[in-house]
Amino acid sequence: MEKIAILIETRQGEIKPSLYGVITAAQDAEHELLALAFGADTARFADQLKPYGIHHLVTITAPSARSFSNPDNRARAIIRAMDHFDIRTLFALTSLAGKDLLPRIAARLDAPLVMDCLAVNLVDSTVEKPQFSEKTIATIRVTGHHRIFGIRPNMIEPKTMPVETETVVFNYQGTADDRLEVVETRQGKSGAIDLSEAEIIISGGRGMKNGENFQILQECAQVMGAAVGASRVAVDNGWVPHSMQVGQTGTTVCPKLYIACGISGSIQHFAGMKTAGTIVCINTDPDAAMMQQCDYGIAGDLFKIIPALTRQLKAHR
Repeated sequence: MEKIAILIETRQGEIKPSLYGVITAAQDAEHELLALAFGADTARFADQLKPYGIHHLVTITAPSARSFSNPDNRARAIIRAMDHFDIRTLFALTSLAGKDLLPRIAARLDAPLVMDCLAVNLVDSTVEKPQFSEKTIATIRVTGHHRIFGIRPNMIEPKTMPVETETVVFNYQGTADDRLEVVETRQGKSGAIDLSEAEIIISGGRGMKNGENFQILQECAQVMGAAVGASRVAVDNGWVPHSMQVGQTGTTVCPKLYIACGISGSIQHFAGMKTAGTIVCINTDPDAAMMQQCDYGIAGDLFKIIPALTRQLKAHR
């Protein structure tokens, strides 16, 4: 039985919800699933992973917890764990952390790496991923002793496959690389939730008029547990940082709900969010391109609609 590993990512000490879709992508009665998590305290995740088919939760520890602040050390630890447990296939999120870590692992293993996968066929060793700004879907076959896949967040609906989960501790004793250490992490303006992984996104465009008005979206997002995004126009005008940009030259997102506020809907922007489950557009122009592409269109003033929505959500909560 082939062993498949899933790299666990957390947010505020809890498993990221989008990770359950990654586990689902690896589910198969013919495979043994192992979850790799950093830190002894992650053993508590066993009960959360059991319904999704994880046979073994491997908690990776080191003599010094600070060793894992260095992404190179994390990559080395994962490779050692893969070697120890005879794991040749690794799944992870195509997140900010995944984009940093997976290429390091692939380079050291000389392994094929495919990021932003929409689906994976482990039998044929093929994956589906978007190409040319989402205009087409490519099917790619990978070969080699190892295979590494980064799955697009929120793309695969989680499915349960209950098993008993055993917790195993793997003590990493490798030589630490002290040339790099993360000493501080500062939260960007888009909020605590990474755009690429957010289940709900509320974005603003030219209709926001200035950067100060994005506070209206921030307040609504805080109530909804959403991330705040922006169009390229808002970024180019200096209203918000590039990290908030959604679109072809920004971040590709796949939320369950995308609310576009004052966004006309250029091809470049739509390419970055068209896989959203439900698209809501708020615009004073009923003929805007985004109004033609959305599931629900509201022809109105966002400066009246969004505050009213925020009040209703607060009252309901």
